[in-house]
Amino acid sequence: MPFNVRIVLGGGVIAVALTTLLAWGPTDDGQEVFRNDTFGNEKFWTDTARMHEVVQSSVSPSLALKVGLKVDADAIPPAVAQAIKAGQVDLNSPATTVTLLKLNAVVGLRGTVRTINGKDTLVRLGITCALCHSTVNNSFAPGIGQRQDGWPNRELNVGAIIALSPAITAEQKAIYNSWGPGKYDPRFNLDGKSTPLALPPAYGLARVRSETYTAEGPISYWNAYVAVTQMHGQGNFSDKRLGINITQSPDLVTPKLAALRRYQHSLQAPRAAAGSFDAAAAGRGRAVFNRTCASCHIGVTGTDNNNGKLHAPDETGVDGAYAARTASKAYRTTPLRGLAQHAPYFHDGSMATLADVVAHYNRVRHLGLSDAQQRDLVEFLKNL
Repeated sequence: MPFNVRIVLGGGVIAVALTTLLAWGPTDDGQEVFRNDTFGNEKFWTDTARMHEVVQSSVSPSLALKVGLKVDADAIPPAVAQAIKAGQVDLNSPATTVTLLKLNAVVGLRGTVRTINGKDTLVRLGITCALCHSTVNNSFAPGIGQRQDGWPNRELNVGAIIALSPAITAEQKAIYNSWGPGKYDPRFNLDGKSTPLALPPAYGLARVRSETYTAEGPISYWNAYVAVTQMHGQGNFSDKRLGINITQSPDLVTPKLAALRRYQHSLQAPRAAAGSFDAAAAGRGRAVFNRTCASCHIGVTGTDNNNGKLHAPDETGVDGAYAARTASKAYRTTPLRGLAQHAPYFHDGSMATLADVVAHYNRVRHLGLSDAQQRDLVEFLKNL
């Protein structure tokens, strides 16, 4: 039965009739986990990092969008959307961010909002998988649109967001702020070293054996690693190679890994947009690719790692600092899917464009490609 909800947005008041305001409703449980499950990490992000205090007092929608957070347009009631378009909503007020969290409209953040002394107050805050591995299509406005699960949020400045916490030292803040948009170091809080990685896409993984840059385990291995050691969820994760053995009860992570994997496997890589590449050049580029690249980027998966192959950093001329911190000490061949959608490239984002990638391999692998062949190869890669 519909009911009326009074929403306060930056000083203005809008009455919204909704069947339900806070219901989630995804039909697939894995999608629910990916988008909305915090694995109980509010205990860290609220009680330890005190990020709810930061958001409540200092994070306006304008600032949130500036650091790369995204807003799900489908979670915004029509009356609120109209008010935003009409300029009737204060996008420089943290109170508006609290309201968006109340609507479950901020991608990757889950907030508990209660009315205290007549004011909406953010009392708990947690993060989900979607924070780093979803974006939006900007259909409403830059940073606001329909969700695109599996797409890496290369505009998200994770380090800058963490650095807002009042619970970390000045030295830690400096390191977090040094990473920049679209990068994150998933080991910094374990070994104190900093070699941040480009956030990877989580689509097109259905036939990929290992989805991480260093192939230390299958998809559920990495989901558990991130959920427990990085998102600070309440769960179990153990890897003797890394000296990690975390056991927490109840385990809010392990029972959800299978559903999460199924949902991630369902996420297809985006197809190249019509007119985004030169078809004739791509045809010529395919022949170049088959001759020079297909020995490592093999088969439908685009990676020889499905055959257990790893590559030492000096094989491909990439920086080896991150690999040296891992169990494998090497890198897998990255699967080629949706390439045009997720620049920059390489594990550390050190190559800004596909042309840079091709030029790098032409030099390091002594491919002997002409300028024209390199251009054709780039057009082929745009279509993957």
